[in-house]
Order: sequence, then structure tokens, then C-alpha cells
Amino acid sequence: MRLGFSIGTLGPVAAGHDAQLTLVREAERLGYDSVWASEGYGVDPVTTMAWLAAGTERIGLGTGVLQVTGRTAIAAAMAATTVDRVSGGRFLLGLGASGPQVAEGWHGQRYERPLAHLRDYVAVVRTALAGRPVEHAGPEIVLPLPDSRGKALSMTVSPVRQPLPVHLAAMGPKAVALAGEIADGWLPIHFPPEHLAETMEHLRAGAARAGRNASEVEVSPMVMAMVDDDADYARDLIRPMLALYLGGMGTRQVNFYNRLAHRLGFGPAAARVRDAYLDGDLGEAMEEVPDDLVDALTLCGTPARVRERLEDYRKAGATRLIVGLNAPTVDDRADQLGWLAELNT
Repeated sequence: MRLGFSIGTLGPVAAGHDAQLTLVREAERLGYDSVWASEGYGVDPVTTMAWLAAGTERIGLGTGVLQVTGRTAIAAAMAATTVDRVSGGRFLLGLGASGPQVAEGWHGQRYERPLAHLRDYVAVVRTALAGRPVEHAGPEIVLPLPDSRGKALSMTVSPVRQPLPVHLAAMGPKAVALAGEIADGWLPIHFPPEHLAETMEHLRAGAARAGRNASEVEVSPMVMAMVDDDADYARDLIRPMLALYLGGMGTRQVNFYNRLAHRLGFGPAAARVRDAYLDGDLGEAMEEVPDDLVDALTLCGTPARVRERLEDYRKAGATRLIVGLNAPTVDDRADQLGWLAELNT
């Protein structure tokens, strides 16, 4: 099981450009196979990856994830091709449907039939990346527009890597099955290894539907990580970010991370976190995150426990584990990268 490093939603802004590049170079030196940036309300992950491409040599460069409501499938294919070319073939295209709060409130796109849209989106991206004329007649995307002056066009350049890997973020059973059917990789987030192992059946079902072997699909869980001899200190550093996901990444009605906590048996606690967060009491929201929920959703605790959990992820079927760091300083985060690399051996 390889390790990836997530620099999170803010990309280079979080700790300053130089500090983030220092951490990514340290991850590259330690043998991490990839670095990933997610998309939020400001920093574009593709641009971040292009910037990191210039400052690194070997490490893979992934979007974890690019929200499909934020740009057309053709725009995503062109961005992926550009970064793949400037990096010498290191780009990994991670895509996700996000949720109604982001799709409708931020991008002004209706969040309807997200999986049908994602299926069409990936098909168009693959056609463009392969250099073929883009023609698609799906339920969600039709290209060229019918009864229009448009015609089927092809990319004028190609990515270095053929085929360029497409990974899908997925949490629910149908979304995971779709990843197994059409993607090169699956990006679950906050999945404990036990839940990962159980959910693999949906990945296998999707792969079988497409006549594929599920072993062809990379499985790359994304987890927050904090290693420390003091397990309570480690939990306290992760608790604020976990409260954000459970409380603020969605609405009272639709929050996929909160739903996951419910499926894992933490429904009452997850509901209290959500309500406190949305009522504006961040302190109470953090206090409502119990230790066992932190332990379940993150890679957190003493070195011995983290080593054990890494092995659990490996046995559950993870081929890559993408870790997000919560340590307070850049030096602390560099130490965490080293500690996790050592514990994964």
C-alpha cells in the first residue's frame, strides 16, 4: 500500500506557497507516490498541481477532487492534459459530484441525477483525452448541441500518459458501483478500514457489470492523520476539522459525511455535531465529536495504533492511502510525513 499526501482544500495558501512546496518535496523524498489537492471556495486544484509540477520531479499530481459542476467535461480534459504535459505524465484526474450546497449555491448548477451526470462527464472526458472527435448523446450531456452550429471537435494535443487515470470520489453504494464500472480509481473519504472492506462488494459489482476485474481499480481512501504518543492530544488536533465535515459540509438535510457517520453507528453524535455547527457554536460542535468517532473516521493515535490501522487498510483492499495532516506547524507536518512513511513499512 502506497502513501499519498493531501494538502487539502486551500492548497498553497494554507501555510504559504514556500511552506507547502517544502512539504510536498519532503513527501517526494520520503517516497510518497502522489500529492492531492481538493477544491473549495477559492483555490483551484488544477492550478495548484501545475504550480507543484514545476517544483517537483517524480511525485504524482492529483485532484482530490475536481467538482464536475464547476467546469465542463471538455474544460476538465484540457486542464488534465495541460498539467500532464507540463509534469511529464504525472497527473491524476480525481472527479466528484460534490453536493447540492456547492453545486447550486456556488456554481449555479442544479444538483439533479448526479450519478447520471458523472457517468456522462467521464465518458466525454475519456473521449477528449483519447483524441477522438467528441460526440456524446447522454441523458445529461449532449455534444455537439443538437440543432446548433456546433460540430464534433478533437483535442489538438494529447496527455503524456495514455490512458490518463480518472479517479472518482464516491461514498454511497451506487456511486461506489459506478466507480467500479467506469473509473481507474476510487477515492473514498473518511472510511474506516472495516467499512472500506464492506463497501468493496459494491465496487466489485460495478466492475463485474462492465466485464472488468475490480483489481483493475485503484482504491485510495483519503483520511485525516495525526500520530502522537499522547492519543488525546492527537484526537484534539483532528476534532475541529472533523466537526467541519460533519457539521458544515452540507445542509441539515444533505451532508454525505454526516450520513456516513450515521451508517457507521454514530447517528446521535453526528446529529449533535451538525446542529451545533449550523447553529454557529463551533466550540460545542467540537466537544460533541466523541473519541470513538475520531478513532473510527481518522488515522489517529499512538504509533502502535496507527501502524495497526495502516495494516487494517492494507488488508481491507486499499492500494494507496492519502493522508491529510492536522499538525500545527510546517515542521510538525514534515515530522508526521516521516512518521507515517516509517509506520507504513
